[in-house]
Amino acid sequence: MLRKLLFRQAPRAYRFLSTQSTLPLLSKCSVFSYCSSSRPEIPHSNSIEHLEDQPTNTISIDRSGLYSPPEHSHEPSSDSELVKHLKGIIKFRGGPISVAEYMEEVLTNPKSGFYINRDVFGAEGDFITSPEVSQMFGEMVGVWAMCLWEQMGQPKRVNLVELGPGRGTLMADLLRGASKFKNFTESLHIHMVECSPALQKLQHQSLKCMDEENTSEGVDKRSLSTLAGTPVSWHATLEQVPFGLPTIIIAHEFYDALPVHQFQRGSRGWCEKMIDVTEDSSFHFVLSPQPTPATLYLMKRCKWAVPKEVEKLNQIEVCPKAMDLTSTLAKRIGVDGGGALIIDYGLNGLVSDSLQAIRKHKFVNILDDPGSADLSAYVDFASIKHSAEEASDDVSVHGPITQSQFLGSLGINFRVEALLQNCTDEQAEALRTGYWRLVGDGEAPFWEGPEEQVPIGMGTRYMAMAIVNKKQGIPIPFQ
Repeated sequence: MLRKLLFRQAPRAYRFLSTQSTLPLLSKCSVFSYCSSSRPEIPHSNSIEHLEDQPTNTISIDRSGLYSPPEHSHEPSSDSELVKHLKGIIKFRGGPISVAEYMEEVLTNPKSGFYINRDVFGAEGDFITSPEVSQMFGEMVGVWAMCLWEQMGQPKRVNLVELGPGRGTLMADLLRGASKFKNFTESLHIHMVECSPALQKLQHQSLKCMDEENTSEGVDKRSLSTLAGTPVSWHATLEQVPFGLPTIIIAHEFYDALPVHQFQRGSRGWCEKMIDVTEDSSFHFVLSPQPTPATLYLMKRCKWAVPKEVEKLNQIEVCPKAMDLTSTLAKRIGVDGGGALIIDYGLNGLVSDSLQAIRKHKFVNILDDPGSADLSAYVDFASIKHSAEEASDDVSVHGPITQSQFLGSLGINFRVEALLQNCTDEQAEALRTGYWRLVGDGEAPFWEGPEEQVPIGMGTRYMAMAIVNKKQGIPIPFQ
């Protein structure tokens, strides 16, 4: 079956895309000491200088700089609705917000969030993801899902869930590639977990869906994908996906958009980095004068790390939502069976200071014009592993391995050879370029086009990890 899938011809136009494209507990942990409630001394930080890009080289927690417009001012404000909203939160609280709160508002604010009301993917968007590079990526993920389904005993009904499906390109390519294997596709109910109405519409189009008639009020939107005759439902959260069936979950470039809390080591210990408003009404970083709720997650993360790993860092990022999401995935898989595939860029260990903003394929200051750029951070794969193992004794965690290893072991080399046998010269060039971007490392050695468009390989920068029910054995290709 695997060889049939890899060598099946797929008449599809290929895309060439530009690369521009609480306190008693705290006192028991000897590794932590905390800033007192008095104003702390803020140590010099190159990272903060770089991200903040402001004239001053220090960070202050002076509350006098909180956003406060002059009384009776009738001057029009040039601030966007999201900026006004963020400043309103800070003013209402009388103090700064965490980096995670800022990140969540910037990305998913219901009115002005970066992901909510527009298409941000592809060459014309702000960044390019692997499914947009080549159809082969979604096809290989489909091979993985089918192999897991076989290891599960080929159940008659399966939930296939994608978290943050973007345009729906990955799922569309997966269904096209698997459409000849009727036993597999007929077992599937697709569940797209997406909070953006604009992206839901794009996904509906990508999957060539026909809406069901007479859908009851209060029931999640449900359609039928004509690509493989598969039912498709949309949900705002994973919790809305029905329980009780074996579940295969795909999370490609989802974890990197989950909000992170940043901590910095100061003279008084670990303090959380926060975002405040200066006297001139711009955003800047400050440090919390006392422990914050996220400190408990910092403690948990450092408990999982080797002491030497913590000692060498002056900054640490933790992602509570990633830990909690992984626990939810692991518990569901432990009870219902199935598995989860996580592919993202990150590290197999503590992450220091990785938060970045991308606008129109270029890095920008994360505090500049909130809502106009994508924010993302490295995924802490070690944290995912520990979170899953602590949540359920019935799951096993495998990886991470590089994206190159993952795709190569699933047969992408055979697939590209099969596709090259029946395509135009232009399509062949796009295939080779896409292949390099998916599995290569650094700049492509074969490139003869414009220097600014040289393909950059993601093969070693992206990593793959699987969480599966132990009864199913070790998933392909993690043996």
